[in-house]
This record gives sequence, C-alpha cells and structure tokens, in this order.
Amino acid sequence: MLKKILVTGGAGFIGSNMCEYLLELDLEVVCLDNFITGKRENLELSLKNKNFELIEGDIRILKDCELAVKNVDAVLHLAALGSVPRSIADPITTNDININGFLNMMVATRDAGIKRFVYAASSSTYGDSESLPKIEEVIGKPLSPYAITKYVGELYADVFSKTYGVECIGLRYFNVFGRKQDPEGAYAAVIPKFTDLLIDNQPPTINGDGSFSRDFTYIDNVIQINHLALKTSNPDAINQVFNVAYGESSTLNQLFEEIQNNLCVYIPKIKDIKPIYGPLRKGDIPHSLASIEKAKRLLGYSPKYSLIEGLKHTIQWYYESTASK
Repeated sequence: MLKKILVTGGAGFIGSNMCEYLLELDLEVVCLDNFITGKRENLELSLKNKNFELIEGDIRILKDCELAVKNVDAVLHLAALGSVPRSIADPITTNDININGFLNMMVATRDAGIKRFVYAASSSTYGDSESLPKIEEVIGKPLSPYAITKYVGELYADVFSKTYGVECIGLRYFNVFGRKQDPEGAYAAVIPKFTDLLIDNQPPTINGDGSFSRDFTYIDNVIQINHLALKTSNPDAINQVFNVAYGESSTLNQLFEEIQNNLCVYIPKIKDIKPIYGPLRKGDIPHSLASIEKAKRLLGYSPKYSLIEGLKHTIQWYYESTASK
C-alpha cells in the first residue's frame, strides 16, 4: 500500500506536476531538490499542503539521499541535469548528477528496504539507431554525454533489480511538454521557447529546415504512466524500461504552426511571424517516434492527449501565466 512517495527533482517541470498529482490522491509526498534547475514557484501549491515535505538537498550527497528516503514507500527519481546541448558543454557535471547521483539514490533506496524505484530514463538512449518506431529492445550508440548518463542509469537499475531485489521501472521520456516547463535559459525546451518568443512578438529559430520530427508528449500522459508504474502489481512490468510518448510524430515546422495558431486566439498579430532557420544542433537526431505498445500491454498505459490537444492546454497556461506577471 502506497502512502508516502519521495519525488526527487520535485521542483522541476515533471516533478512538480507529479507532486501536485500525488497530493491530490491524498498521498504524503517528500520532495528532494537542490534548485539548480528546479524552481520554488513550481512548488507554490504543494507547499500549502500539510502532506508535503520539502528537503533542500543534493542527490550527489549520499546523506541527503538517505535522509530523503526515510519512511517512504516508493521512490520516483526524476532529479537529473537535462539537455543534450548542456551535456556537450559540461559533461562532467552531467555525469556527476546523472550517474553518481543516480547511484546514490539507488543505494539509499536499497539500504532503506524500499521496494519500488521508478526513474526517468530518456529517448536519447536510442542514439544513432535509425529504426522507427523506437522499440525498447533496439538501441544504438549514444550521441551525447547526456545520452550516456541516462543509459548508465538503466544499466544500474537492471543490476540493482537482479542483485538486490529493488523493483525498478524506467520510463524513457520523449519530448515532454506542458504547464510549468521553463521557457527561459539557453537550454529551454522547444515548445516553451517558441511560445515565449511568439508572445514577445519575436521569431523563433528552428534548427535546420524544420523537417526534423519528434514524438511530443503532454505532461498529463506522463503523470498517468508514472502513477501506473508506482502502483503496478504486474511482475512482467518489473525491471523493465518503457517508452513514454503519444505514438505520433510531428515536424518542427508543424509544431511552429500549431503553437502559432493556438496563440493567435489570444494575440492575433503573431500570425504574420515567420520562423528563422538556423544551423543544426550537435547531437540531434533527425526523427523520433515511439512505439508505446509495451507500456500499453504491461502497464495499461493509455495516453489521452495528442500534441494538438496538449498544446491547447499548454498555450493557454503560458499565456495566462505571462499575462499575470
């Protein structure tokens, strides 16, 4: 019976949404975050809840991990230093957080006798594999330090499952978007970045000619599968990795048009803005599309929000957030 969940990286985009969702289920939630990339404002609602506890700590420090896992029933490990470009610029910090931090969390989980460890993996693990759609068992060589770190996490989880009996479930996220995703900074994700620029009446830059495609995944689909992974009793789902996506791909040109169309409802003048086309980014793969059959079969995953449906909610959230500032 799950009563208390630790969410590492709980002040981040996905983490803060998960904290709110779990609190709505009347569960107790512990959040561990060092606020390198997480934001206190993301926790505004959670901090008002009596069932929420914030621990300001760092997964690179084993004692912080040990403190955070005390008396919890399951761990949702989302803390990481994201972004392929950031890992290319700073591979050492990326390695330290994503590998050493991951191992610290696994050791603390094992030593506390906690059975369930659900962790954020990444679609970057598919590397240079050109096969589409991506299926969990077929991966290529990593194309960035970030991809290496996320794959090492999967390997550690596999060993800890087999050696120590920790029930590990990895979720390979494909281009997650939605409310609370940060539009600021050099490593901002594409949807909040495009949205923020368009609201400011500025043209976004598309890397390449806009033909690259991604499987964009709305946050509420991600919340659903995390909850399923935390509570599943299916033995075949344990010590597995699952793609987390919608199962449809859209090009960056299509994405720009959808964002622009949604924003035109609020700011009609931006319909005339054209994107700027710039150079390709290092480490970028041309196309990404996930098979979600394994998650459907073993976890009962059933994503409700397509890119178009998710963008309606997301753009409304960004516009209202900007207007209230």
